Amino acid sequence: MAVNGKVKAVDASSDKGMLNFFRGLKAEFKRITWPPKKDVKKTATAVIGFCVMYMILVGLLDLGFNNIFKIIFR
Repeated sequence: MAVNGKVKAVDASSDKGMLNFFRGLKAEFKRITWPPKKDVKKTATAVIGFCVMYMILVGLLDLGFNNIFKIIFR
């Protein structure tokens, strides 16, 4: 591999770009209307509850199909 002598100089402006990005990000987070804790707890509980119900449903279906296949292919 040959070296052609061309080297890119690192811009100091890239640091300002990242700094401006995080400043803008912080400003956008302040503009968000966050829901109250009560609503967050309520919706999080509902999501976790549905996930648990779905896990139980899939587990029972898996158990049932597994037993059916064991009976069929015995």
